[in-house]
Amino acid sequence: MTETTFGALGVPQPLVDALAADGKTTAFPIQVDTLPDTLAGRDVLGRGKTGSGKTLAFSIPMAARLGGKLAGGNRRKGRPLGLVLAPTRELATQIDAVLAPLAKAYGLTTTTIFGGVNQNRQVNALNAGVDIVVACPGRLEDLMKQGFVRLDAVEITVIDEADHMADLGFLPGVTRILNATPAGGQRLLFSATLDNGVDKLVNRFLQNEVLHSVDEATSHVAAMTHHVFTMPDADAKKDVVKALASGTGRRILFMRTKHQAKKLAKQLTGDGIPAVDLHGNLSQAARDRNLAAFSSGAVKVLVATDVAARGVHVDDVELVIHVDPPTEHKAYLHRSGRTARAGAEGAVVTLVLPDQKRDVSQLLRKAAISVEPVAVTASSPEVTALVGQVAPYVKPVPVAETPRGTSQGANAQRKRAAREGREADGAARSGGSGSGGGRRRRGSGQGGSGQGGSGQGSQGATRQQAAGGQRRDAAGAHDKSSHQRHDQSAGHSRSGQPAGNPRTSGRRASSSGTGKLMVGSVVRANGANRRGGR
Repeated sequence: MTETTFGALGVPQPLVDALAADGKTTAFPIQVDTLPDTLAGRDVLGRGKTGSGKTLAFSIPMAARLGGKLAGGNRRKGRPLGLVLAPTRELATQIDAVLAPLAKAYGLTTTTIFGGVNQNRQVNALNAGVDIVVACPGRLEDLMKQGFVRLDAVEITVIDEADHMADLGFLPGVTRILNATPAGGQRLLFSATLDNGVDKLVNRFLQNEVLHSVDEATSHVAAMTHHVFTMPDADAKKDVVKALASGTGRRILFMRTKHQAKKLAKQLTGDGIPAVDLHGNLSQAARDRNLAAFSSGAVKVLVATDVAARGVHVDDVELVIHVDPPTEHKAYLHRSGRTARAGAEGAVVTLVLPDQKRDVSQLLRKAAISVEPVAVTASSPEVTALVGQVAPYVKPVPVAETPRGTSQGANAQRKRAAREGREADGAARSGGSGSGGGRRRRGSGQGGSGQGGSGQGSQGATRQQAAGGQRRDAAGAHDKSSHQRHDQSAGHSRSGQPAGNPRTSGRRASSSGTGKLMVGSVVRANGANRRGGR
C-alpha cells in the first residue's frame, strides 16, 4: 500500500512541520479521503471505525483555514471562529491536545469548555478572546445563556462522535447550538453510524456534503485479535483478571459500574499492580490526574467504565479486557477501539461467567466477530501469552484515609475548628471548677440574693453557676423536677411561669451588677412580658 504524505494532500507547510515534530508524516485512509475536500471548504460527513484518525482529519483543516483564508483579524471577546462539539470531557480534552499544536503554528488559541468544573477559567478564556473552542454541549449552552459566548462569528463547526451524543440525549442541545452558528459556515460531522437522529442533523445542517466512509460502521480493526475466556465462578475470574493486569504494557479494564471500577483499581494496587480508575464519580481534577498517570506510563493499568470507551485516546494500549461484558455490540466495539489504534496491533479479551455465555454470544454475532470461547485459569497458556513479561511487584503506598462522611471543604473545616474550640472551652471550664461543689452552691445562692459583690465575687459565682448548670445538664437536662430544685436553690422560682417558656436549655440567670446578661443567662423571646410569666 502506497503511503501518502500530508504535504501531497495540500496541507500547508507550517502544519506539515508541526505534524512532523510530533512524528506524523503519513496520512491514514480517512485523512487521505477527507482532507482535499475539507481544506477546500466543503461540508463533509465522515464515517470511520474508531481509532482511524478522525481527530486529525478535522483538526488539520480547521487550523489551516482559520489561520489562512478565514483569519478574522483581532480576537473578539466571547466570539470564537472555530467550534468543535464532543460528547465527553475526556474526548474534549484529548481533541484539544491534538488541535492546540496545529493552531499554535498559526498563532491561534484554543480552550476547552465542559461541565464538572468551575466555569471561571472558561469565562476568563472567552473574555480574553479565543479562536477555537472545544466544548461539550451542556456547559456551552449554559455560557451562551449567561451571555459569555456568541457563535455568530463561527466559520467552521465540527460535530465529533455524533452517534454517541445521540445515545446520551445531547442532540436537542446540539441542534440549538448549530442554529446559533452562521448558516453559511463550513460543517464537518463525524459519526460511526447515522441512526438515532444523526441523519436529521446531516439533512438539516450540512449543505452539499461529501460522504467519506472508510469502513462499515460495525467493522473492527484488522490488527485487533479477539479472545473469549470462560471461568466457572467469580473467584476464578478474579485470579484471571489479576494475571491479565500484571503485564508491563498498558491495558484498560472495563467495568459496568463506577463502584466496581474503583474497587478493582484499589484491589490491584493492593496486590502490587499500580492501577487508577476512571468513571463519572471522580472530579475533573481526579480524572485528569489519573488519565495523565496512565498516558505517561507511570501507571500501566486503567480500570474504567464506559465513560472512557470513546474519551480515552492513548497510544500503545496493548490489551483491552472486558471484565464486565457490555450490554450491546456498539459499546463492545468502542471499548475495544482503545487498542490497535493508528495501525498498531492489540488484543481484546472478554471474560465470561456461565450465566453470561448466551448474551455474549449474541453480542459478538451483532459485532460481526467470530471467536471460540476457551475455558481458562490464571495459569493457562492462553492467559500467559497475553500477559507477556510480568511487571515487577510495586509495594502499595500507605494512604491516610479521610474519615468516612467527613467533608474536606474549607467551610466544613472552619465549622469543625469552631466546634472543637467550643468543646475545648467547655472542658476547660468544667475542669477548673471540678472541686469545691459546696462553694458553688453558696456562690449561686449569694448571687441569687443580690450579694454579687461579696464572698467570691459575682464573676466567680457566674462561672460556678454555669459549670454547675452544665453538669446538671449532663446528669439529666430533661428532668423537670431536677430543674425546679436547682432553680429554688438559686433563688429563682418558676412556679408562676407557664410550661414552655422559651429559653436556652440548661442555662441560669445571673447578673454581675452591671445590668448586663452574662454567660449562663436566661434568654427570653420577648422581655416586655416578663411580669406575666412570659
